[in-house]
Amino acid sequence: MKNKQQIVVFSGAGISAESGIATFRDSGGLWENYKIEEVATPDAWKANPDKVQHFYNLRRENIRKSMPNEAHLAIAMWESDHALIVITQNIDDLHERAGSKQVIHLHGNIMQAKSSGPRQEEKYYPVSGSLDLKKDVCEEGYPLRPHVVWFGEEVPNYEKARAIIQKATVFVVIGTSLNVYPAAGLIHYTSPDCRCFLIDPNAAELNVPQHFTVLKTGAAEGMKNIMELFSEK
Repeated sequence: MKNKQQIVVFSGAGISAESGIATFRDSGGLWENYKIEEVATPDAWKANPDKVQHFYNLRRENIRKSMPNEAHLAIAMWESDHALIVITQNIDDLHERAGSKQVIHLHGNIMQAKSSGPRQEEKYYPVSGSLDLKKDVCEEGYPLRPHVVWFGEEVPNYEKARAIIQKATVFVVIGTSLNVYPAAGLIHYTSPDCRCFLIDPNAAELNVPQHFTVLKTGAAEGMKNIMELFSEK
């Protein structure tokens, strides 16, 4: 039997970028024609919910047309040999579609909706059919909003993610700018004996702790290198 590691993969927008999903910092993507404060804040929802729904419907359509890439598939394959949990800042479902079973979404999952009422985190609703949210409402009559964490909102899964990272024996950070807080702060909660890696072609520009082994590659190539490192000889 293979030695079971407790592996945590912490993924960000860079892994999904290799599937053609642009981040809000990229030019030419969906975000280019929108200001963050107009579509990704609680105030935006209050001011113009139709515009917010339209924006996330476009994002959902873009994601559904995209496919998991080799990095997503490699992570799912790695899970078959070890105890592995994915903690992702991404709101897409590419990890799940690649086959990963243990996925924690820090910033929500765009393929789900939640109530805009007072008990938002109690129940999630799958977005199916046309994949559009329009005038849909929850059982209590509140409009359904995208299941995403907007700027200025708390991150419900933060403490859960921190507890998981503290128990990791291997921690792989892949495709995150380490600029979005509080999520970026999670990399500082590993145990002293945890083996830590960071995969990013722009790693030299990131504030990476000294105990991390840095792979200055794209997501797919980096995951291939990591899996070769841990494969049995």
